[in-house]
Parts: sequence; structure tokens; C-alpha cells
Amino acid sequence: MATATTQTFDGVDKALLTEVQKQFPIDHRPFQILSEKLGVSEQACLERITRLKANQVIRQISAIFDTRAIGYQSTLVAMKKADPARVDEAAEVINQHPGVSHNYKRNDPFNIWFTVAVPPGDSLEQVVRILHALAKADETIILPTLRLYKIGVKLDLTGQESALESPEEIYDEKRRMTVKPPLSEQDIRFIRILQEDLPLLEMPFVVWAEQAETAEEELFAWARKMEHLGYMRRFAAILHHRNAGFKANAMVVWQVPEDQVDTVGEQMALFREVSHCYRRPVYPSWPYPLFTMIHAETYSACMDVVKRIEDRVGQFPHKSLFSTKEYKKTRVKYFTPALDQWWRDIGSQVILK
Repeated sequence: MATATTQTFDGVDKALLTEVQKQFPIDHRPFQILSEKLGVSEQACLERITRLKANQVIRQISAIFDTRAIGYQSTLVAMKKADPARVDEAAEVINQHPGVSHNYKRNDPFNIWFTVAVPPGDSLEQVVRILHALAKADETIILPTLRLYKIGVKLDLTGQESALESPEEIYDEKRRMTVKPPLSEQDIRFIRILQEDLPLLEMPFVVWAEQAETAEEELFAWARKMEHLGYMRRFAAILHHRNAGFKANAMVVWQVPEDQVDTVGEQMALFREVSHCYRRPVYPSWPYPLFTMIHAETYSACMDVVKRIEDRVGQFPHKSLFSTKEYKKTRVKYFTPALDQWWRDIGSQVILK
């Protein structure tokens, strides 16, 4: 876990960090393309990214695949652990599952929130039941995505981006749901490579092409095809948002009437500070179908975004859940043997009891 530090960025740093979150060039010399946009040399661009990576501002540069599109199942899970002294211990047990990519402590009776993904053939519900048992949770609710309005953290460090995004900038749900050809063995091999962190070299894709035993141009064409088909959301950088200056993040959940959820969700997704916007199921203990994730520099800035959302869509009962501790934040690794190892070492023990 990265420790939040106070860092200063000049104008080029801010423009660079904002740009690489949107799209990192898939090209023979990607840093040269970035350097031309920023008005610096290729070497200076590479050195800046190397420094920002070393200082834990940039977390990773890689392909960002759509979990569901490539055949995995995933869900958000909320867990209630009544004994506050045991929350960290429970979170550590949950973190051992390789499909758990995000795990946070939040200021709510449901105090552990994590996302988990499982490959084709595995039962998501069974895995959650096992994690519930291992964590000795008091209550667990499964909150899968019923409709995705927006996904993708793109923090604006320049202050020059528009307050609202255009619908074209927001992730295309129709593309996500189109029928896709099944993944081939080559597809899986390429996914395993492009999900890793990009080597910080002038020609980084040469390294990956060699690993894939293919030509660079073939790798580029494959990446373009995967993005067009919706298997890959984008190739981009992910930041340590606190170290980038966005020290507050609020998961705001809204109690919106069922017949208004889609209309309201589409409007909330337009706000640039909203990185994720979903419709999820409700429970007697959780009557909030609409989820928005807001990133801002401070708590008060998050609350200002909530106020602006209300000014646009109307007022609904809501909760603002802030993360008080980050237990895990990483990218899911697809088609790796780690999950088999988890079943052998941990999962099977629970099933046999």
C-alpha cells in the first residue's frame, strides 16, 4: 500500500499525469508521441514518468481489460464486522484471494468493502460464502453490477478539464454488451502479457512482442481489435490517487426510486469527479441501488461534488462512505495459476469443514 505523501508537480507533470490516464499510446515509441503533446523531449518524458513511478504517483501502465467481457464474473461485496478490533484481521484474510483487487475499510456498519473476480467455471457466490466464513463476518451482501453507467478513474490534475464529461467520453455500455468471438489461446497469451506493468523503455512494446513471440505490429493490431470489441477498456496509467493529491474518495450511495435510477445514474455519470457509477441490487439492510465513486482533493471538495450532483438531478436520501483504510488496491490478473493455488491452500479447507 502506498503511503500518502506531499508532492509538488509542475505544469508538465500535471498535463502528463492527466493525459496518460485517458490513453497511453500503443506505438513503437510511445514516449515520443507523449512528448510531442507535452512540448518536451522524448527522454524528458520518459524520465518524468520514471520519476513519478518511483515516487508512487503512477501505480501501473497497462491494458485495462473488461472483467465480464473476457468471461470472468465480478462483484462488489459489503461485509459487516461488528468487532472493530477484528476488522483488519478479516480484511487480511479476504486479501489472500487473488481475485480481490480492491479492499477498503469504510465509515459504515458495513465496514469492509471489496471487489472480487472469479474465472469462468467458478461460482462467485460460493467464493463469497467462503470469504464470509473465513472472515467470520456478521453479515455479507453481494452487490453485482446490474447496470454500468461509467467506469474509469481519470483524475484531472490540470484544473482545465470541463466540469461535465460528454457522453462520448464515458464508457460505452452497448459496446460492452455486444456479442464477441470467444477468446483464443493467443488472445489469452497476449492478455497475460499486456496486463503487466509496461517496461519503462523508449521502445517498451518490443519487449512484450518478444515475450508474445510475435511482431510489434501484430501486437498493436491485436490491442486495437480488443479495444474495438470491448474486451479492453483502454490502455492507460492508473495513479496512486492520494499521492497524486486526491486524498479523499467517497462512495456515495443513493436511495433513488426504481423507476428513476437509470435516468439519474446517466446524469451522475457525467460529473468528471465521478469515476464509477453503477446500479446494484437492494436489500432490507441496504436500500441504495445507485453507487457513485467520487475522487477529490479533500473531504469538503467531495461534499461539494455531492451538492453539485443534487443541484443537477434532485435530492435523494444518500450516504457518503469514505475509505478510512486501504487494504488492497491492484489490478486483477487474468488467466494465472494463483487462483488454483488459493483453492488448494485455503478454499478447499472451508469446503471440507
